[in-house]
Amino acid sequence: MTLDPITPAFSPVDWAVPVFVVTIVLEILLARFRKARAVYEVRDTATSLGMGLGSQIAGLLTAGVVLAATLWVYEHRLFTLPMTAWWAWVAVFFLEDLTYYWFHRLSHERRFWWAAHVNHHTSQHYNLSTALRQTWTGGIAGTWLLWLPLIFLGFPPAMVAIQKGISLVYQYWIHTEAIKKLPRWFEAVFNTPSHHRVHHARNPRYLDANYAGILIIWDRMFGSYIPETDEEPCRYGVVHNLGDFNIFRVAFHEWMAIGKDLAGSRSPREVVGYLFGPPGWSPDGSRDTSATLKAKWRAREAAMPTPAPEQIAAE
Repeated sequence: MTLDPITPAFSPVDWAVPVFVVTIVLEILLARFRKARAVYEVRDTATSLGMGLGSQIAGLLTAGVVLAATLWVYEHRLFTLPMTAWWAWVAVFFLEDLTYYWFHRLSHERRFWWAAHVNHHTSQHYNLSTALRQTWTGGIAGTWLLWLPLIFLGFPPAMVAIQKGISLVYQYWIHTEAIKKLPRWFEAVFNTPSHHRVHHARNPRYLDANYAGILIIWDRMFGSYIPETDEEPCRYGVVHNLGDFNIFRVAFHEWMAIGKDLAGSRSPREVVGYLFGPPGWSPDGSRDTSATLKAKWRAREAAMPTPAPEQIAAE
């Protein structure tokens, strides 16, 4: 069988759209009849759906540049890996998932790429519609460049595109509170609703963790894994929530904040810091970053009195 190495034979996301619609409606109905935990708010859900639609339109603006760069890299590839070989699909599965992990981590730890990703975290609810709250500016931010090394190695562009689609579809179902923890072996290997709830939480305990796409093993390997705990439920959104549902503010608020900071910069160091420092970076350290918020949380935890043995026994 001959497969086109450039044009994907199918789009996992396009095939999954009807499933997205049906499962969102199902989750709403189950929550309404108190058969599952899910909180929906009309304006919030509309914003998520609008961001998803806008993301598809925005992607067309950079599609030509992305395609041209991809084809150029593929023409200069090191090897030619066959799409018909099972081992090539196994390899692209792991390598694409590892690429996604580092893309996702970069998108949280460096402000320039956080500006393109933050909108996905702006909902204060966590349900299946939240998965559709996608970026409008990821293409402009150049995050797609991280996948070009796979093309340079020799994986056909169509192969990488299909695997990226599979990853995106997989990540849809983990945006829910209706599913608690899954069997221990599954939680140990795969990204799950429990792991991803932590990723979307704004509690200092949970900030900047669980960047996984499909496999949680990368977080365990690179020290970014934090488990969900029963004693501290996840609170969703961003550290400073927007407080409205203006879809353009959701899409561009962090870019506007960067522009304001750059306009007030007084040195090249400040320009670099505002662009590529961690979100919340400031020259004098007066703003909170994830690191400082976590440090304050740890200090509060350490200052709390330890319960006496008799209190623990009574509980």
